Amino acid sequence: MARFKDRERALVLRKQGLSYSQIGKILKVGKSTLSTWLKDHPLPKERIKELRDCNEQRIEKFRETMRRKREKRLQETFEIQRKKILPITRREFFLSGLTLYWGEGTKSRMDSLGISNSNPAVIRFFIYWLIKILSVPKKEIKIQLCLYDDMNIAKEIRYWSDTLEIPENQFNRPYVKKTSSKRINHKGGFSHGTCQAKIGNTPLAEKILMSIRVISEQYS
Repeated sequence: MARFKDRERALVLRKQGLSYSQIGKILKVGKSTLSTWLKDHPLPKERIKELRDCNEQRIEKFRETMRRKREKRLQETFEIQRKKILPITRREFFLSGLTLYWGEGTKSRMDSLGISNSNPAVIRFFIYWLIKILSVPKKEIKIQLCLYDDMNIAKEIRYWSDTLEIPENQFNRPYVKKTSSKRINHKGGFSHGTCQAKIGNTPLAEKILMSIRVISEQYS
């Protein structure tokens, strides 16, 4: 009796346009049994096409294939651009740092330089630029973090210290916002707060800000 009810139910579901897999999941019946029960009730071609197009495994396989193609394409582009761009001359590096500072740097003071960002790579570049291009002693660079109330403050300080290769004794006391980090949408995956690397040096700050002014006036 139970088997008869399952068969009747399978027929109803089949008329609704469900596939063997879908019906099997609902009734806990194997595909071989369903093929016997429903052999005289094939799906219309249009419905079969819909099921194929909407098949989860098919879609996931397609997504994975496209992801691999995209990664391969990006890696090939990366290699091409690396050959074109590298090596970077000292002058090019200086100009790259100026461009970064123009967009991201603190420009309201003439006695210091500083960049704030949540992306560790940006801060690392700025520190490297200070040391290698502007000849700033590493020990003079100070770090200021902006963190959130629900963060492990000591852990985040260690993270930035290790990432930037700057000892913790060069970190100022972090500013901790009385809000949750979960309210911040880290689209790029940067969830360690905001970091500012800075150096107090009036002649150097004047040099950089006036260099930016040169470029600004030349192309404005």
